[in-house]
Amino acid sequence: MSLIKKVPVVLSAISVSLLGSLFIINSASANAKAAGSSADESIHHISATVCKTCHKETYKQWKGSMHANSTALKDPIHGAFYRKVAGAPDKEGVKYAKDYPVCLQCHAPNAAKDKTTKLDAKPAYSEGVNCIACHTLKKFNGIQGKDGKLNLGLQAYDYADKIQGTGRNSNHLLTALKAGGDEFGFTDGDDDKKPNPHLGKPVTVDGKDIPALPMESNPTQLRTSDACMGCHDKRSNAHGVPLCATGDEYIASNAKADCLSCHMPTSGGKSDHTMGGGHSLAMLQRSVVFSMESKKEGATIKSVITMQNKQPHTMPTGAPFRNLHLKVTAYDKSGNVVWENAKGHPGKTDKQAYLRLVLVDDKGKPTAPPTAKAQGADNRLKAFEKRELSYDIPAKDVVLVRSELYYNLLWPGLVKKFGKKIPADVTAPKLIAASENAL
Repeated sequence: MSLIKKVPVVLSAISVSLLGSLFIINSASANAKAAGSSADESIHHISATVCKTCHKETYKQWKGSMHANSTALKDPIHGAFYRKVAGAPDKEGVKYAKDYPVCLQCHAPNAAKDKTTKLDAKPAYSEGVNCIACHTLKKFNGIQGKDGKLNLGLQAYDYADKIQGTGRNSNHLLTALKAGGDEFGFTDGDDDKKPNPHLGKPVTVDGKDIPALPMESNPTQLRTSDACMGCHDKRSNAHGVPLCATGDEYIASNAKADCLSCHMPTSGGKSDHTMGGGHSLAMLQRSVVFSMESKKEGATIKSVITMQNKQPHTMPTGAPFRNLHLKVTAYDKSGNVVWENAKGHPGKTDKQAYLRLVLVDDKGKPTAPPTAKAQGADNRLKAFEKRELSYDIPAKDVVLVRSELYYNLLWPGLVKKFGKKIPADVTAPKLIAASENAL
């Protein structure tokens, strides 16, 4: 079932120019072959570098996104897990639990269509979630399969052999009629200096041959959360334990805005293809309203910290090992630390300051996602939740109290376990909010 049938969803105000984010396919010219495509290739083999011909700014945004770096070849965290549970991402025939690795349905969808695991075989494979991967999704069928299993990633969609457009600028039948034999075919003041491959005829753009590329208008798919939920709805391990449940969290929030409103906002009529999330510091800094009030009461300072989740899903959401931790520190007039809520990470000594989902084995002990038999404690911030944490601090010599909220992509134990396999700048805590009170 489509997500938009489950909850009211406001269509994202994504409107793009005719050659703004509807990606172009190259033909069998020498330039096209160098870019990784030919007229004989399937549409899902088209490299994003071909799209760059006309969509330079959109390509630049996408290139820096996690969608462009989603494969085990480029994402160090996913890569570490993939190599551990499946195998090398540059080898053919890799299996997960004797089957084709299900993670490739989301992390390398073009490779998944060909049932290959050698992700460096084609640029379109190593590019992860590239232009074509999203702009050929025809219809979201929901992830719940008839057999009770989850249809993840591509398995949740019908997909097309034509570019799927957002609606406003992807209705070309009338334009084609008016254009006649004119390869430019633009009307109503559109750019008449570039030809339009979407009218159904091959064209040449900046010296590169572009094949006829018919395009369909599909706003229901591309302008709603249906574009996202095949991969970002939910994911369970082999034991049926929910690991990622962003879709369920979103539905429970009763939010009226869809995913694209936050993750692909529009500016100047174009949608932002950086698609910020848990790896985007700017997105993280906007996600929580964070404040603190401190009052001296005799020999004690009472500090109350308020955290408000501004998102229609849990904070943090997605991968179950993402977490938040709070650091509270009191300083004297020389800037020396005279009190702190925990030395180092607060996980063991200040449990309220460590916000995370715990996964447990059949004995109730914490374990890793693949071996989890159940969910344990979960004190992450729920959608739109406002929470207060109180601290009583000895007032002697204290002139300043500072609180800091950090976001972590991995549990501390996993950081230690993977060690140098994951770069330190990836696993380092990210400061996303802070508040100070002078006394």
